[in-house]
Amino acid sequence: MFVNRMPRYEILSEQAIVTLDAGWRRIVSEIGVEFILPEAVEVFAQAGQKTDGDKVFLDPDFVLEQVAKAPHEFDVQARNPEHSIHIGGDHMAFASVYGPPFVREGDVRRDATMQDFERFTMLSQSFDELDSAGGTICEPNDRPLDSRHLDMVFALQTLTDKPYMGSVTSGPNAADSLRMTEMLLGGRESIERTPGVIALINVNSPLRYDDRMLAAMFEYVRAGQPVVITPFLLMGAMSPVTIPAALVQQMAEALAGIALAQLLRPGAPVIFGSFLSNTDMQSGSPSFGTPESATGLFCTGQIARHFGLPWRSGGGFTSSQTVDAQSAYEACMTMIPTFLAGTNWVMHSAGWLESGLVSCYEKFIVDVEVLRMLKVEFTPLEVDEASLAFGAHEEVGPGGHFLGAAHTLERFRDCFYRPLLSSTENFERWKRLGEHDATARAGEIWRERLEQYEPPAINPELRQELADYVTRRRKELGD
Repeated sequence: MFVNRMPRYEILSEQAIVTLDAGWRRIVSEIGVEFILPEAVEVFAQAGQKTDGDKVFLDPDFVLEQVAKAPHEFDVQARNPEHSIHIGGDHMAFASVYGPPFVREGDVRRDATMQDFERFTMLSQSFDELDSAGGTICEPNDRPLDSRHLDMVFALQTLTDKPYMGSVTSGPNAADSLRMTEMLLGGRESIERTPGVIALINVNSPLRYDDRMLAAMFEYVRAGQPVVITPFLLMGAMSPVTIPAALVQQMAEALAGIALAQLLRPGAPVIFGSFLSNTDMQSGSPSFGTPESATGLFCTGQIARHFGLPWRSGGGFTSSQTVDAQSAYEACMTMIPTFLAGTNWVMHSAGWLESGLVSCYEKFIVDVEVLRMLKVEFTPLEVDEASLAFGAHEEVGPGGHFLGAAHTLERFRDCFYRPLLSSTENFERWKRLGEHDATARAGEIWRERLEQYEPPAINPELRQELADYVTRRRKELGD
């Protein structure tokens, strides 16, 4: 996985941090946070916090005491140990798109299917730039709602050997994800020692945790699995329109959830999550790849480091409806800040389109190309005597050229980045080859990768055990 050793881009002054700190303290203590699960409220009440129905009023110093129990860094094991990942510090782990109900394949936009889910999972396995397929890469609408989580986890476990994300749509679904992870990785003791599944817990912003997410969170935290506590903030809709107000709300929501996780299991691994962008004030639609979202990303990284927490943000976001220039420049507007800020867990790294409604095959390839380029760009430059190539100057001399120099011939195969997607053909050759633009070339690449895909080896008995569990649970769920 990628280790980002470049300097962090931090824009908040010490006074700004102090002001933001005072803001989240006022929210949790004076306005409170709702937890729509009686058990969660009871946990806080037993810890001495003031409650009123579903609302919890938190002592800020108590919150910080709990947050301090969370580990600064931790590992997540994969079925293939070579693909295990480290969350925190300078490490950056990248996962593909998460959650869309629709798929775009070329010019066709349609409901996502289980075949789409499997194909995106195979593509995630095929590209080393991605450390994880993620979780709900798309919603397989052709499978029953009550049991599709079983099919998705099974696909993630068998079509990849990388870490994956579990279901969070209910407590029982989370329990299924945990049970299947235990089967895959050697039992409960093994995954409690080194986590084996990551869970995304979204806040129902503003200032509310719903019962389904909380029930799933309880399952994962009690099993010692990392949860990504993520406020869902579109400024102007789920938070005030100013970036500082959104940051303060994000801190209040995330820290409250992290405190709950530590009450459930002190030392439980958590990730400070951020999903922060803005609403278009003309249409009311969500906007992505905006300057405001980039600024929020820079700030969030600095805030998470202030609390000593690993964090999640960024990705290849765009509001564009198709794979065009807008989809590329908006994705870069958040992926470049993702690297500059040093995000530890990056969801939506490949395939996000149309404000998260669509998982797109061609956009997947465009995003992988961006990711490949940024990993090279953010590798520190080595400057030493050999890199100065003085001998090449001696050979060529003034007025010559370096194309045939020994220094060039020794290094030309790997001296520069070689693009996966970009075209560098001259115009005449590009025309002869069919005048394919980046979208068309991306379509050729993903299809070729699927043709070349080979599933990672898995013990046949283990695979059958997992398949039997899926079959049994599907019957128990009535599907």
